[in-house]
Amino acid sequence: MRLIVVGCGRWGAGLAHALGQGGHAVTVVDCDAAAFDRLGPGFRGSTVLGGGFDKDVLRQAGVERADGLAATTASDETNVVAARAAAQLFRVPRVVARLYDPAKAEIYRRLGLQTVAPAPWGIHRMAEVLLYSPLHAVTSLGTGEVDLLEVEVPRLLVGQPVSELTLPGEISVVAVTRADRTFLPSPGTRFRARDVLHVAALGTSAERLKELLGLT
Repeated sequence: MRLIVVGCGRWGAGLAHALGQGGHAVTVVDCDAAAFDRLGPGFRGSTVLGGGFDKDVLRQAGVERADGLAATTASDETNVVAARAAAQLFRVPRVVARLYDPAKAEIYRRLGLQTVAPAPWGIHRMAEVLLYSPLHAVTSLGTGEVDLLEVEVPRLLVGQPVSELTLPGEISVVAVTRADRTFLPSPGTRFRARDVLHVAALGTSAERLKELLGLT
């Protein structure tokens, strides 16, 4: 995948390395040339000098062909401008912004932006948001501990009840879309082929959810 990381602080540099180690083409954008030193000699991606809110700089970084963009600068305002430009102007499929001020989370959400607040799991969570997965992260709830995800029901669960994909306190199927109609299922509702499941899950239960869906 072609991915852009805006901001080369410790967070952005760590994310760039995590993505690069996964074999993805990564371009890092920062307005301070010295910041790229954090990437070290082992980084195989590319760098672009300039502000991540500058449309021409984003174009130079390849945003028109990008599969994902993460805005990780030290400024919430810069992050939201870069993320909105990527999502709305350049139609980048997967966009995530680092958020410092939790009070702004609801505002970002109303703007249609997915955010990640600083936390020990942050770098890996941003990598998961950017990288393609059969699990589509719709949004994060609260301060980011709970994710709302969408996934087409896997073959192994067709005919099984909703209770098979429920872990109390960790994973819950909150809605099912079937033949253009969305409804709230009961524990006994049985999955059908081509159902789209709307699942609420703790971020820490992501691997367990993948196991239940047969995605590991």
